[in-house]
Amino acid sequence: MLTTGEARDAILAAMPDFPATTTTLGESSGRILREVIRAERDQPPFDRVMMDGIALHYADFAGGRRDFPVQAMQAAGDTALALKPGQCIEIMTGAAMPQNADCVIPVERVAIADGIASIEDGYDAKSGQFVHPRASDHEAGARLLTPGKRISPLDVAIIASSGMTEVEVSRVPAIRVISTGNELVPAGEPIEPHQIRLSNGPAIQAMLGERGYTDCDHDHLADDLDELRERIADHLDHADVLILSGGVSMGKADFVPTVLAELGVDVVFHKVSQRPGKPMWFGVGPDRQVVFALPGNPVSALVCCRHYVIPALDAASAAAPRPPEFAALAGDIRFEPDLTCFQPVRLVSNSAGQVLAMPVKTNTSGDFAALSVTDGYVELDKEKNHFPAGTAVFLHRWQAS
Repeated sequence: MLTTGEARDAILAAMPDFPATTTTLGESSGRILREVIRAERDQPPFDRVMMDGIALHYADFAGGRRDFPVQAMQAAGDTALALKPGQCIEIMTGAAMPQNADCVIPVERVAIADGIASIEDGYDAKSGQFVHPRASDHEAGARLLTPGKRISPLDVAIIASSGMTEVEVSRVPAIRVISTGNELVPAGEPIEPHQIRLSNGPAIQAMLGERGYTDCDHDHLADDLDELRERIADHLDHADVLILSGGVSMGKADFVPTVLAELGVDVVFHKVSQRPGKPMWFGVGPDRQVVFALPGNPVSALVCCRHYVIPALDAASAAAPRPPEFAALAGDIRFEPDLTCFQPVRLVSNSAGQVLAMPVKTNTSGDFAALSVTDGYVELDKEKNHFPAGTAVFLHRWQAS
């Protein structure tokens, strides 16, 4: 049985590379960037006015002048005017600094009457004040974004500012989520006392969609060999990634490993030394499709999706590796050290600015309702059995950050 680290390494080694494609700027948010984004122009592209007021030549102010004839008004987007000696130009925030001007006096410090702008007594101006100098953010050609970054709405602004209407990103893989089990009934349908609601599939879809993996359909299959063969074969023909939930344990109705073998999916491993999620199965199809068969218990399925499926999809999409995150345990944890423990936690902070992980008890691996108050889970080494409060441990958040 593989350790959790060995399982992740085996999955990453088997993952295909999802190729690059081009998408429009409006469709790029949430995708993995595959090209360098460089500045089209200096930023700002001109000496930019930062306050409404008047623009003047500082030497005139330093020489004692406090009353300035208003030469003209210049708004944002207007061509920069040439300032005449001894005069000022009414100026608006965002405008290009007039030629020959090097100082802006805020409008709150100026009174304008009969075409004369008078600066209030006692006001102390400085050369260059309220001017955002050209290229002070970055110069034309500067590297603004690098490949591997998941594009955020802020990055969309950067790409747009570089004059680009299209951008190269990783192709979104076709993912099919399959829930198996006769006992499962979708929301909205009548349910019998001996049945349970289907929840794993929608939750897995949501977890993937939050991270940009939106080509993700769901199917529910009964524990029937013929149906499983037919439908899984069809999904293998149309998907890059299959994620199954249920049917991978040792029961007589756990047909998934058998069906996958019949369809030419080679097993890479079955079972991982962890709790919850020990029965997890992973394999590779005849056309390099990858297949994750997760346990049916909800907590187990969600932990395995977060811990294995999402990092594997990110790696195949050429996403930049995320640095590990740590938290300090808020309380003691003890457990039998035969399996790595994935302990759900709620995050709090203390006055020292420390992130603390407070363990949240789940009754069983089916107690998914308890996860609602958690922020993620911590990874506890199976070689230890006691983790005192304050111990630094690996933190894995449920949600993308």
